Amino acid sequence: MRIEHSIEIDEPIERVWELTLDVEAWPEHTPSMTSVELLDDPLLVGSRARIKQPAQREKVWTVTALVPRRRFAWTTKSMGTVMTASHRLAESASGTTNTLTIDIEGALAPVIGFLLRRPIRSALTQENEGFKAWAEGTASEQRSLAAPAS
Repeated sequence: MRIEHSIEIDEPIERVWELTLDVEAWPEHTPSMTSVELLDDPLLVGSRARIKQPAQREKVWTVTALVPRRRFAWTTKSMGTVMTASHRLAESASGTTNTLTIDIEGALAPVIGFLLRRPIRSALTQENEGFKAWAEGTASEQRSLAAPAS
């Protein structure tokens, strides 16, 4: 079962990719994350992170895909399922399309999906909106700092 949310971010793909890889900063910018602790540094396929999200137990996620400027994915096992969370980036006319996806597989996936579809969709939306505000906000701050004084 797949749950997905996409958003347009008015920043170049390089900037959005840079923020995507800054996983330990995510909790500062999105309410869908309480804490992210990188257990292996640098962030590569096979790296692990301990993640705490609201109303959930802490889980360890393992990076399963890392395609520069295109895709980042990690996986965890939870409640009889395997969950894979992906960030897919694509260049767009306005900057970058950021697509967040949760794939739930396993014997209990239909039940878990039925029970958690709405909260997961809400979390993906919050995370993507936080990501957009973070990317566009930091870029605006950088532009105003770089602007010559009048």
